Amino acid sequence: MENRDSLRPQRSWTVSALCRGIADTLEVNFNSIQVVGEVGSFVQAASGHCYFNLKDAQAQIRCAMFRRTSTGLLSLPVNGDRVEVMARVAVHAARGDLQLVVDSLRPAGQGSAMEQFLRLKAKLEQEGLFNPTRKREPPAFPRCIGVVTSTEAAALSDVLTAIDRRAPHVNVLLSPCVVQGVDAPETIVRALEQLYARCHPERDGFVGSPDVILVVRGGGAWEDLHAFNDENVARCIARSPVPVISGVGHETDFTIADFVADVRAATPTAAAELCALAQDELQGRLDAMAERLGKTVKSQQNASAQHLDWMAAVLSRPDDGVRTMSLRLAQLAQRLDSGVRPRLMAAETALSTRAASLLNNGRRSVERFSGMLGTQSGRLAAANPAQVLSRGFAWIEGPRGLVTSVDQVEIGEALHATLADGVVELSVANIRR
Repeated sequence: MENRDSLRPQRSWTVSALCRGIADTLEVNFNSIQVVGEVGSFVQAASGHCYFNLKDAQAQIRCAMFRRTSTGLLSLPVNGDRVEVMARVAVHAARGDLQLVVDSLRPAGQGSAMEQFLRLKAKLEQEGLFNPTRKREPPAFPRCIGVVTSTEAAALSDVLTAIDRRAPHVNVLLSPCVVQGVDAPETIVRALEQLYARCHPERDGFVGSPDVILVVRGGGAWEDLHAFNDENVARCIARSPVPVISGVGHETDFTIADFVADVRAATPTAAAELCALAQDELQGRLDAMAERLGKTVKSQQNASAQHLDWMAAVLSRPDDGVRTMSLRLAQLAQRLDSGVRPRLMAAETALSTRAASLLNNGRRSVERFSGMLGTQSGRLAAANPAQVLSRGFAWIEGPRGLVTSVDQVEIGEALHATLADGVVELSVANIRR
């Protein structure tokens, strides 16, 4: 026979009591544990508290790191970092979530996703895909804008709203794709290739030929943007025939697609605004140009009208013009005569003076050189051998040359005596000293 107490129903738990009971049980068994994992979905609230996921290949768990812990770190972790935490297992009663309350955190090496990101980034950078010299400026006035994104993404609505507000006259060509998940990279590449097929030189001016392509998606966790860190997507963007603007995630998010694209925009809306100038701004520019053109034309008209009035006045009274020109010509002639004549007279006087001086100097020089020439001629004549010979002297030469001494000849030698009027052949018969 059963006891009556055993038939009573068990005490009912309130939800809060159950959560506290589970939390107490976990705290007893998992009071301070060390956990290693990869950081994901990291956010820091305005209060200074930090919230993130700690994950590995098979599982993940929510983590809370309060301000007193985060302020003691040299730097906060970022998505993809591999960290080691000391934490307590707890239950967040308000949501009924299991979480780790982090008491300390230190780097434990970068996670596999971040390592893959950095390796691919370094590889493509070495190949020159990030080189600023290959970047192109988006067209200032595109006729057609290609958009690659999901039809269900809020980014598409943001882009269309921005373009419709700023440049409703621009045609938008959507090439849909999946922006998250395993199949996302393949669909992004396919969507880009479909737009590239429309970009041909012979289609210039055709509204269906994109002048620029936007690759966009809204914000999300770092791992949600993984499709835009794919190598095939990066290489496909790099071979685009037209400029590509990347607007993926929020302003603080960076993907491989951002580095390869010609221009990186902070948000999808910013990407649309970069290639679609506001219609009001364009109208303002046109109005300013029209105003400047009108002022220029009016100024030229006024100048032409004044010139025409002057010409009409001149043509209506030609005699006045002739008299004016004659008077002007007479004035110029008088100025020329009064200015040039004194100079000519002064120059003529100076020239006459210089000519007379030159003539006198030349005459004196001729006389001086003539006297010097006579003196030198007399000296030269006195030194002439013929003059000496005419006075009875002779020039005697022997076998050994000029004879100036009796020691230079021998008896019987033949000598030549040159006189004033001829040469005498001699023979030495005797020598006297």
